[in-house]
Amino acid sequence: MKARIAVLPGDGIGPEVIAQGIRVLHTLAERFGHEFELTELPFGGAAIEACGDPLPPATLSACREADAVLLGAIGGPKWSGPEARVRPEAGLLKLRAALGAYANLRPVTVHPALADASTLKREVIEGVDLVFVRELTGGIYFGEKRRDAHSASDLCIYTVAEIERIVRTAGALARARRRHLTSIDKSNVLETSRLWREVTTRVMAAEFPDVKLEHQLVDSAAMHLIRRPRDFDVLVTENMFGDILTDEAAMLAGSLGLLPSASLGKGRSGIYEPIHGSAPDIAGRGIANPYGTLYSVALLLRLSLGLPEEAQALEAAIGAAITAGARTADIAVPGTRALSTAEAGAAVLSNLPRRT
Repeated sequence: MKARIAVLPGDGIGPEVIAQGIRVLHTLAERFGHEFELTELPFGGAAIEACGDPLPPATLSACREADAVLLGAIGGPKWSGPEARVRPEAGLLKLRAALGAYANLRPVTVHPALADASTLKREVIEGVDLVFVRELTGGIYFGEKRRDAHSASDLCIYTVAEIERIVRTAGALARARRRHLTSIDKSNVLETSRLWREVTTRVMAAEFPDVKLEHQLVDSAAMHLIRRPRDFDVLVTENMFGDILTDEAAMLAGSLGLLPSASLGKGRSGIYEPIHGSAPDIAGRGIANPYGTLYSVALLLRLSLGLPEEAQALEAAIGAAITAGARTADIAVPGTRALSTAEAGAAVLSNLPRRT
């Protein structure tokens, strides 16, 4: 098949991990007989430096026309101070809104070989297999913001339609898995959460009666993610709660560097990125973990390009590399040599099959 992929390396370690994603895509295209047109575009802080805009018009146009978007990471101290007029994150929010990418899927599994990489006990995290469905284009991140010398405010708004569509996405996913959906809110305090709970209950009862629905307050959910993570299947929540809880859940797997994400809308195109940030403290050292990016490439292949065989082959290659001991510094066994970003990428490439 032919596919156009917009590649946004971004800032910090973004270009380093994206380079491994590009290597994998080129290799898969060659071995499985595809034509992937990869176009690298400025985005985030790098784009601010180049043209004063974190999401230049040409970058947005290319993303609109692409079959999928592969993103590294954005941000850094240079653009995060109080004097910063434009921040990289503004470009990311604008991109999500422009592409209608309202559903952020973040799967969390624990590789058996990495059970000891987590700070939690093996018996707590073995067998964890859950997916967060985070609403991505509403809530407090997109509400009106005000600030003066004495106060600041951020407005949190959700509409019935926004809640309905994300719950339908989560309900369909839960139906295809273990038929258990946990909806997370703060309905004992927030009016937006009371609406969230009411709409979720109605949609699930009417459209997904075969899926068990459980409601949890966000603070309780945060506790139970650590106490009994195996009990969760699909979790759906609003934007800010999802942002926080998915970083917490990443620690079940042992490192932020391991986990992927997919941000989807109505069509097949989506934004695919590891959940980690730009990690400026290790940028340029060649030690970042590329596996979250490579797992994101697998999601891209499966969800946007409709290539499940290639996605499965890539996931198996990553798993085989990890099993064989190919570990970067964040997941390395003490006393063993940690691989560089490029070496970890090469380990995955060596395990990719050739199509027969």
